[in-house]
Parts: sequence; C-alpha cells; structure tokens
Amino acid sequence: MTSSETIKEMDEAQEKENLKKLEAIFFVSARFLNMQELISLTDLNPIILRELVDKLREKYEKEDSAIEIVHKQGEGMEMWKMDVKPEFTHMINRLATGSSEFSKAEKETLAIIAYKQPIKQSVLIKIRGNKAYDHIKKFMDLQLIKKKRMGHTYELSVADDFFDYFNLNASNELQESLKEITSEN
Repeated sequence: MTSSETIKEMDEAQEKENLKKLEAIFFVSARFLNMQELISLTDLNPIILRELVDKLREKYEKEDSAIEIVHKQGEGMEMWKMDVKPEFTHMINRLATGSSEFSKAEKETLAIIAYKQPIKQSVLIKIRGNKAYDHIKKFMDLQLIKKKRMGHTYELSVADDFFDYFNLNASNELQESLKEITSEN
C-alpha cells in the first residue's frame, strides 16, 4: 500500500522531471513556442504546462538569473521562449553575431533583406545566388522574415519575430546592428 506521503513524493519527482524537460525544450528551441508545440514536445496537458511555465518563470525570477521566460500574446495565440534578460542583450548580441547559429552567407542574406526591405526575392537571388533559396527557407521556418506574393516572385521583409529573435526594439537598433555586421565583414 502506498502512503499519501509517498504519492506526494512521486508527484514532486514527476513535476521536477517535467520542469527539466520543459527547460531543455526552451533552451534548445531559442524561439517562441506556442501551447500546441509545447504539448506535442512534452506530451503534457495544457493545464500542467501552463503551471510549469509559471513555475519556471518564477524560478528564474527568484534566483535573480540572467535568464527569463518571455511571454508573448498575439493573433489569438500565447507563446513563450527562454531568453536573456534585456540588460545582458547587448553583450550577448555581440557573441551571437559571431556564433555558428547562422553561416556567414546566411547572415549576409538576412542583412540584405533587413537593410533593403521590402526586397523582391528575384532581386535577392540575383545578388546572393541560388543558395539564398535555402537561406530564405530557413528564415521562414524560424519566422524571421515574411513573404508576400508579387507577380511571379515574392516580396521579402523582416517579421516581428526578427526583432524578438535578435532582441531589437526598433528600426534604429536594426540599423546599428546592421552597421556592426557590415563593419565586421
């Protein structure tokens, strides 16, 4: 027979394990995840997931961590991601621009889209070559850019998630970051 104390210990152990699982998912994803994605990745129900996200957010606040769980609501959908707190983003952005998250060619393609937006896909391909199709697909998958049909081609521009992804607040910061990237290259 299992005592109520043993059941409580088992529940706490399961919650700890679920928190670790959620934390790992946020850490690796590096992007906003909606409830449906979290459910499919964790196999947990939405009520438990919402509680776990709140507990994880509280954990980082209580530990006075440089990490936070960011909540975003839009288009009738709630989303969350793990991120570095704003006071550390300038330092982290320097590190991130030198990381292998994007190849040099991908960074250059994204910089052109951001700088020249809106830009026709056909023009971008002429500038960057056929490999840019792969870059565009990757940026679309990461929801960093938007595509809009324009005749036989597409018009490309940065999406709202672009600013979230790179912790930029406005086009002024975008211009400054683009200057840094282009001066490095």
